[in-house]
Amino acid sequence: MASKKNAFYAQSGGVTAVINASACGLIETARANKDKIGKVYAGRNGIIGALTEDLIDTSKESKKDIAALRHTPSGAFGSCRYKLKSVEENRREYERLIEVFEAHNIGYFFYNGGGDSADTCLKISQLSKKMGYPIQAIHVPKTVDNDLPITDSCPGFGSVAKYIAISVREASFDVGSMAKTSTKVFVVEVMGRHAGWIAAAGGLASTEDTDLPVVILFPEITFDRSKFMAKVKEKVDQYGYVSVVVSEGVKGSDGKFLADQGLKDAFGHAQLGGVAPVVANMIREDLGLKYHWAVADYLQRAARHIASKNDVEQAYAMGKAAVELALKGKNSVMPTVVRKKDKPYRWTVGEAPLSRVANKEKMMPKSFISRDGFDITAKCRTYLEPLIKGEDYPPYKDGLPQYVMLKNVAVEKKLDEEFELK
Repeated sequence: MASKKNAFYAQSGGVTAVINASACGLIETARANKDKIGKVYAGRNGIIGALTEDLIDTSKESKKDIAALRHTPSGAFGSCRYKLKSVEENRREYERLIEVFEAHNIGYFFYNGGGDSADTCLKISQLSKKMGYPIQAIHVPKTVDNDLPITDSCPGFGSVAKYIAISVREASFDVGSMAKTSTKVFVVEVMGRHAGWIAAAGGLASTEDTDLPVVILFPEITFDRSKFMAKVKEKVDQYGYVSVVVSEGVKGSDGKFLADQGLKDAFGHAQLGGVAPVVANMIREDLGLKYHWAVADYLQRAARHIASKNDVEQAYAMGKAAVELALKGKNSVMPTVVRKKDKPYRWTVGEAPLSRVANKEKMMPKSFISRDGFDITAKCRTYLEPLIKGEDYPPYKDGLPQYVMLKNVAVEKKLDEEFELK
């Protein structure tokens, strides 16, 4: 067997505007260490690519195209929502992974994702002990929700926060200009199942020099209809209009999501969506005000054209650091963003054991939410502001951003047996 091991890289869960920047940092760093790491194989559609032996040979991509990943949104190799069960529950999945890793001489496993992906990475890191196969598993942090513990911020969040802050500001100008004879309330729904970080970003729209009426509904705060209506009326009375930012994960006093569709996703989570019209209809029923609503949905996480420069740089740094940690012999760890200073903003790269990351969510601290529960505090603003700073525009052609579409050449399969996903 060759002494130089190949690496497996995959993207997991909902993608972001900068996850490909992490892929870029990882692949470029692996290529710079070709005396220690062989080829980097990417899983087509995440961990599913490993299970079905559907691998992509990134060595077939030019230096220029890999570099272009830095300014290309979404997942260049395809992503998935697929959570591995424990070895005891589904040993065959792990046996299959070992078969694929052995067949392709893979000794490094890099998984780029959020909390569930960290859990998958942790389980794979334990293969060495449980199943006698040497594998170094490094998790590369990514999530627009900003809910991974230990790391100060999560790559992907800064850019979605910038998009929401700008969108709420621009929409507020629109509503304000029409409020006398038309719409008085604009409701925008943002992502965030349990943690209200993205919703909080809406609070950045209003500043001392640009005073705008914004009301935020956080998933950390139980929805109180009467208090909410009082706050909306207060803002409309004062400004003539209001913008409402509502997190998809807002719950009522009964503990149920306002937007629960009764469906489940592949991870077993309640499938959300549609809280904006629910809230807007409540406003119409209770206050009789004319409204418009919108759902940011995929737009907020795909908006690479307006990404935060700090976010792009951190995403790239996490991919680079993952390879460096692997080369140091590390296993079952995740590179992190460590904040050194708020003003001027300074950060560096740290690391955290996956046992402290997997299946843990970082909620908004109480000190970040105003006493009335509808706004952010000065402390929260100090935390958020650096994360949305800086512009890092992609190249444009004929008025459109130029994003790379990789060839994604398949690696020749070596196993005879096909694997069925369950």
